[in-house]
Order: sequence, then structure tokens, then C-alpha cells
Amino acid sequence: MQFFTVKVEERVAIITLEKPPANALSSSVLTELDQVLTELEGNEDVHVLLLHGKGRFFAAGADIKEFTGVKNGTEFAKLARNGQQLFDRIEEYQKPVIAAIHGAALGGGLELAMACHIRLATEDAKLGLPELQLGLVPGFSGSQRLPHIVGTAKATEMVLTSDPITGSDAKMVGLVNQVHSEETLLEEANKLAKKIAAKSRVSVKAALELLRYNRPTHHKDGSIREAELFGQVFDSSDGKEGINAFIEKRSPNFKNY
Repeated sequence: MQFFTVKVEERVAIITLEKPPANALSSSVLTELDQVLTELEGNEDVHVLLLHGKGRFFAAGADIKEFTGVKNGTEFAKLARNGQQLFDRIEEYQKPVIAAIHGAALGGGLELAMACHIRLATEDAKLGLPELQLGLVPGFSGSQRLPHIVGTAKATEMVLTSDPITGSDAKMVGLVNQVHSEETLLEEANKLAKKIAAKSRVSVKAALELLRYNRPTHHKDGSIREAELFGQVFDSSDGKEGINAFIEKRSPNFKNY
């Protein structure tokens, strides 16, 4: 594995994302994560998965530099659908997946965390969907999961302003289950994972299936449309400007077309 390490102890698989400096979710990272899920799915010694990032961040977002190599909006939309399908797989995984968030979970990083069944964060972690700052829109089903988790009003505010919220505020709106200090986050997440891992896998699997019935019936249609619009805004002048401005570390000059 190039980007992930996996350590199994007491029926918990601790999955560490290691792609410095920001743990950006490039296509190669997502492909490898899919491989990790496949390997752990059939491992009878693993009852719960615990996902976290090494270094300063959980995952600071998509790999924006990779976007410059995308040819057109159709290819960009395909990139979105690939990410959506992987995150759907996590949400529908038959073993619980817990995200331990520190530093930042932004853009694709937050979309990854939202696909997990349970989320823990540090009090000062930053969580948000800043895609509009780049002249883009969320692409990995963030526009569908966030309103379901925090409500339409709060999700609208977060998406349209691009402003992140802290881990403490995220707990208040239901985006994370628990908040802990930087020093105790992994320990507490592991403690929770082991508590769940001690349950019968038969009943845990059944419970996860039942909880999925709460998923919005229009989620799939919304995600498909999200991918289409992800491609359309990429083809726009503002989409190109936003990406270039990010890479050049300057404010974008949007022309609204």
C-alpha cells in the first residue's frame, strides 16, 4: 500500500491515511481505499473499521492539482461518479466505519467522513464544503449527505458561504457524534470501536441494513445530478479560474459565466 496502513487489534482495523502534507484525496488514494475495503470485507478478524489521517489533517480535500489534468467536464463528471460510488460503498458497508477527524475535513475529506457511519472530531477541527470558493460544487455526494445530516438550512449556509465549522459546532448540529481533545481523539475512537466490535456481527450487520432505510429515496438521483453539474461548472470560465486561483494562492476573479 502506498497511501494507507492497516493495523488490526482486538477486532478493530485502524486505517491510517498517509499522503502528506494534506492527505488530499487523489484518484489513486480513492482507488487504494477501495482496495482496503475489499481486503477487510472478507477478514473475519475485523468487526469494525476506524479511519483517520496521519499528520496535520484528516483529509483537507480533493487533490486540486489533479483537476488541472482533467480534459473536460465529461471526464470531471466521471471523476465525481467514481468518488460517489466509493463513498456509497462505505455507507453501505456491512461493518461499521468510524471516522476520527482532526485538523480538517474539507471538501472531499468531509464527504468521506459523512459516508462513515459514526464521526468523532477534535473540538477545533475544521469541517466544511468550500467548493464554491473555487467556482465548483461538491462532487462526492456532499450536496446530498450534508442536508440529510444537519438539515437543509444549515447545509445551505455551509455550502453557499464555504465557511467551515469547528468540531464543537459540528457536534451541536449533529455532523459529528462526539468531540475530544487532540490528545485523546484516537484513544476515544478506538474505545468506541472496540465497544461495537464486542457485539455480535450478525446483529450489527442487520442493524446497519435497517438504518440504511432512513436514507433519502432521492439520494441516488441527486448524486447523479451533482456529478453532471460538477462537470458543467468545471467547463465554465469561473470553474477554470477558481482552480487556477487556488493553485496560484490568490483570490479568484469570477466573471459569472
